[in-house]
Amino acid sequence: MRATDITILTDRRYAEPCEESPYTRNVLLEDQLVREALEKRGIRVERCSWDDPGVAWSETGCILFRSTWDYFDRFAEFSTWLERVREQTRMINPYGVIRWNLDKHYLQDLSHEGIHIPPTLFIEKGDPATLTAWTERGGWREVILKPVVSGAARHTYRFRPGDAGEYEKMYRQLIDSESMMIQEFQEQVPSQGEISFMVFGGEFSHAVIKRAKPGDFRVQDDFGGTVDHYEPAGEEVAFAESVVGRCGYQPVYARVDAIWDNEGRMALSELELIEPELWFRFHPGAADHLAAAIEEALY
Repeated sequence: MRATDITILTDRRYAEPCEESPYTRNVLLEDQLVREALEKRGIRVERCSWDDPGVAWSETGCILFRSTWDYFDRFAEFSTWLERVREQTRMINPYGVIRWNLDKHYLQDLSHEGIHIPPTLFIEKGDPATLTAWTERGGWREVILKPVVSGAARHTYRFRPGDAGEYEKMYRQLIDSESMMIQEFQEQVPSQGEISFMVFGGEFSHAVIKRAKPGDFRVQDDFGGTVDHYEPAGEEVAFAESVVGRCGYQPVYARVDAIWDNEGRMALSELELIEPELWFRFHPGAADHLAAAIEEALY
């Protein structure tokens, strides 16, 4: 008999935090809302960091990825852990979904399935061309450069093609060790923000809008961005659900991040299927929606 039905995964900073910052309190609240929603359904729940050496993963029915927000800084270690643990327990979302979503080449896959994304060029690890050459190939007035495995705006840079030379040394160090992507900068993001749609079991649950602080383009709260409740229009919900429907799998949970592009069209900026923040603190009842989707997937 399994000792635990579901183990909620966090990272070591939030497993037993030694400080009670507002940011940490939000993490703990989000995980607690999910835990309570699952326990109301009679599901036995534990919570720990994904790298806890004392956990016997075979003794939990499945693991639920929540705030494992250090994985992109420890990618090799996390990948090795994934391969080992997949043999010992089930994963929510499933292993195949997580492995596909780890690398932003998934945007290219979804583009081939008819999902609109910002104009993007993917640059593979070790590519010999200069950053200046890549920006010239794009032909855009302003660009965003970032790794294909990233989060929290890690190594994300905004610049004009004429300034690419200033980034060449840094770029060469990055491209020698990991693949990168370059995109046309979407000028409406600083003014209109980015919408996050939460989709559970293929159905829209709730949405928030994230806005950058004045003078910045990064909407993450790590950089001073703000988050507010958002009531999407029907066509916006349809876009989010269509993105999830084109994944090839049916993820139990998804966060679809979308923007308005330079032509005024809704475009997919990110599809988060591993450890997305889901903002239950804005919509506490939505944790029950997720719990129902998890229960259906398990049983």
